[in-house]
Order: sequence, then structure tokens, then C-alpha cells
Amino acid sequence: MQHRKRVWPVAVAAATATVSAATLIAGCGSDSKADSEVHNIIYLLGDGMGRTHVTAARERFAGANGRLNLEQLPYVGAVATYAVEPGSAKPSLVTDSASAATAWSSGVKTYNAAIGVDAYGKSVPTLMEQAKAAGFATGNVSTAEITDATPAAMVSHTLLRGCQGPVFSESSCLPKKSDGSHEGQPADKTLVTPIAEQIARNNTADVILGGGLARFEPDDQKVMQDNGYQVLGSMGDPALKAQTPESQQVATAAELKAVTGQKVIGLFNRGNMTATNARAALPDSAPQKQEPTLAEMTTKAIDLLTKRKDGKGFLLQVEGALIDKRSHANDAAQTLDEVKAFDDAVAAALDFARKDGHTMVIVTADHECAGFNIIEKNTFTNAEAVAPPTNVDTGNPANNSVPSRDGKDNVKDPARSTGFINGAGHQDPRNFAPATFRTPDDPAEVKDGSPEASLWLTYLSGNHTGADVQIYAYGPGAQVFAANQDNTSLYTKMHEALLS
Repeated sequence: MQHRKRVWPVAVAAATATVSAATLIAGCGSDSKADSEVHNIIYLLGDGMGRTHVTAARERFAGANGRLNLEQLPYVGAVATYAVEPGSAKPSLVTDSASAATAWSSGVKTYNAAIGVDAYGKSVPTLMEQAKAAGFATGNVSTAEITDATPAAMVSHTLLRGCQGPVFSESSCLPKKSDGSHEGQPADKTLVTPIAEQIARNNTADVILGGGLARFEPDDQKVMQDNGYQVLGSMGDPALKAQTPESQQVATAAELKAVTGQKVIGLFNRGNMTATNARAALPDSAPQKQEPTLAEMTTKAIDLLTKRKDGKGFLLQVEGALIDKRSHANDAAQTLDEVKAFDDAVAAALDFARKDGHTMVIVTADHECAGFNIIEKNTFTNAEAVAPPTNVDTGNPANNSVPSRDGKDNVKDPARSTGFINGAGHQDPRNFAPATFRTPDDPAEVKDGSPEASLWLTYLSGNHTGADVQIYAYGPGAQVFAANQDNTSLYTKMHEALLS
């Protein structure tokens, strides 16, 4: 049976979104059915990237009236992100990356920590598996370990996201029962097979770029090479029974640049790749300087995936993973630089899509992380205060809260606020103060970490939140994402665009 491309209506329904002609990026509209075919999808995911992450990065790097590359996509919507409890449909309001990634990869709600399985532990097909079966080229790019939750959900199936490898263990691969003991092994042994082992053997992604070399072993390299992959660096000495740090060799940006084959795996760090902010501070001789940027990996992945000669398109997932990881750490400086690095990757995807005319670009997040907030200049947060603010309304006692607080102790606690996080107080591990940053709108003499800097940032917690996230889209048919939607519907819409 001949594969037929999905042809999307060009007109944008009024109920979807109103987009001015000035906002539309060239190539978005056309009266030709052939021109409105979707051949490729590039799905870019800023892990943990909430709405405030985008706003703060815009103000930091482009100024209040500027725009990030992702904000130039013409269609904007919102995505609900909740997960469900194991073995049920009961909502779990704050998702993790695993359940969120399974939602858009497979179209089902599942429990936190699940990869490619539904809430009852049953394996479900992924969009990338389906695209590969239909003859499309496929790519998976991340700044995290390639076995981490987001990249893993497109290409593997496991009961627990921690089952990454290189070997099986009950603690990382088997959920616990209510009495604390581990569940028995399932009939489907794939679900307890380490993710690295699955990636190395299932051929689901043609181009695999990221971190996580320590998850793989020499036999994984041999299997991949036998299956036609070019393996950059080395997964270890085949003479050894298991890999060691000394026997492995990370891939480099130079090796990636030289690659020409259609199937390749490049792992550029034994763990997660290096944060942009930290990498910039290292000497040129540091090995981390040999890691490619996310934009470079994205550009190369697109280049390799378009070398197909059979006329088929591609599906590429790209994750800016360290936005989340540095938000967990409440490090605003590193977080902002990771949003910028992710936005540079969006620019690379958009550059290709504008020229191609048949590429749908989707930019979103799996969840918001840490309650990132922009606060008023010269104010302080509840975390810094001796006590919360007053809750007594002297104009109307009916508005008072119980128990009442007069607010007299709503002052900064000197033990908890010793200066700005990226300024004078950065040496104190107990410091709850905001981080302050200059923006392009500030006078030239204003410095980061000073009270004069206009961008003041703080965090609610060190964990995920349940807030909706935004979604930005470009290309033929992309107007369907200009809506309020559940994260499972992203799978449905991408499947319709590419495979229906």
C-alpha cells in the first residue's frame, strides 16, 4: 500500500488563533495542496522550560521588546501536563519527564517514571517506531544522557526510567510494591531490559547524538556497527567484559562534523553534556570544549537525515535537557544560558524549515521546573523573610485570613539572605536571595549580580510544578497546535501530520 502524506488545510480557523500577516514566517501559507504536505517533523523540547523561563531568557538576551527565536513561530498554544497514578486513571497533577514524554511519544497517560508503557505497565508503540516502520528517517538528540527519560521515551519501553544501563538491577528496573519489596519480572522482558541495550539493538533512531556513554558497553558498539551505524568515539575495549572510564572514548565535535553516513551514534560525555555556562568558563584544553553545542547537533542531525535518496522525510526529536537540570539546582545563570542554547537549536531548525517548505517545527516543554519567577526589583521573597507578609485587611475585616499575621516580621532574615545568588552572596549555600542580571535595556555600566540589574529571578522549589506549558509551532498544518490541549494530543496531531 502506497504511503500518502497528510495534506493540511491552509486556512486558519478563527477558533484556533488570530495571527497577523506581519507575524507569519515566510512559507507558512500556500494555496497548493502539494505545498501543504508535511514531509518532516522537528520536535524540540525544552525540558523544564516554563513560560517564565522563556520570558526571562528573552529579557536577558533580547530585551523587553525583543523576541527569542522560538517566540517567532506563528502559532502558540498551551499544553496540560499531568500524569496519572500507577494502575489507574487518577490524575497525578505534577508530571515527571518520563510520563510526559510517553504522553507525546505514544498518546497515553502513564505514571511518573514510566517509559513507553501505559499506566498498567503495558508497552505502547511510539511515534518514532511508527515513523521508522513507515520508512521515515529518524533522529534523537539531547544534551542529557541519551538514555534519560525524554530521549528514551521515543525509542524504548521500560517500567522505570532509572533502568538505563549498562546492566539490569532490581532497584533501577523493577517498581516497588506497597510492602517495599520489588515486583516480579514481567512477561515482556523488554520492560526490564536496560534502555541503552534497547537503543543499541532496536534501530529505532538512525541518528543518535547526546551524552550517556557510560550507559553503553563494547558489545553494544559491535551490535550497532553490525547494523550499519558509525560509532563515534568508543564504547569500550571488546576484550573486557565491561566498559571502564579508561576504556571508553567520548565522541567529539570534530568527529561529528566529519560524519557523512545516514546512521550514526555520537555520545560526547560519559554523563550529561556540559552546561553551556560552565563550558564557556573552561580553558580551551578542557575535554568538555570538544563537545558540540545543541545547535550544532541539531544542524548535523538534519543534514544527515535529509541525505535519504528514497524521497521519504524524517522525524527528529531535539531536547534541551539542562534547562530542567539547572532549574532543579536553582542556578538561574546556568538556566538562562541553557534556554539560550536551546533557542539557538530552534533557530537551526527554523532555518531548515523555512527553506524546505514541508517541515513542521514544534517547540514546547514537558513540564515547568522549580517555579521560576521574575520578581520586582529591590524586593525579596518569602524564602528570605523571617515570616510571611500581613494577611489582615484593615479596610474590611471580612478579608482577613486565619490565623492573622500583622506582617511586622516580614523582613529579610540576615541568615537566609546574604546577597544575590550570582553576586555577593553566591558563596553561602544557605542563601535564598534572588539572582540579578543585566539586560540589553540596562545602562552599560550595570553588572550581573548587582542591585542595579533590572532582571531579578528566584525559584519556588527544587522540583517540578503542575503548570501548563506553552507550545509554539510553524509549518504546514501547524495551526492545530494553537489551542489549549493535553500533552497526549501532541502525539495524535503529529501522527496525523506525518503518518496519516
